[in-house]
Amino acid sequence: MSDEESTEYCTMLCDDPSHEVVLIDCGSREMDVTRAVREVTGLSLWHSRVLARRAPVTLLQGLSADGARSAVALLLSAGARAEWREEPEPGERTVPSP
Repeated sequence: MSDEESTEYCTMLCDDPSHEVVLIDCGSREMDVTRAVREVTGLSLWHSRVLARRAPVTLLQGLSADGARSAVALLLSAGARAEWREEPEPGERTVPSP
């Protein structure tokens, strides 16, 4: 390659940024929500119960919008308050909105 030729590099941005699923409150149906957390995360029943009781807590990260939406739908159907949102940039953590 000669000095006159140059190489141009571009950074491509993903159209679908990663999303996270946040359990805001498990509500009055704690056992149903615990089972839903287990189904969504793949954790044991005991670990799922611990997470449900620690709400507000981020359950999943790095999901597509569709994956996050379906996880939240499952949690909502179990009686939980949950939401999905775009993951913040590294170093920029936010507290779940009440």
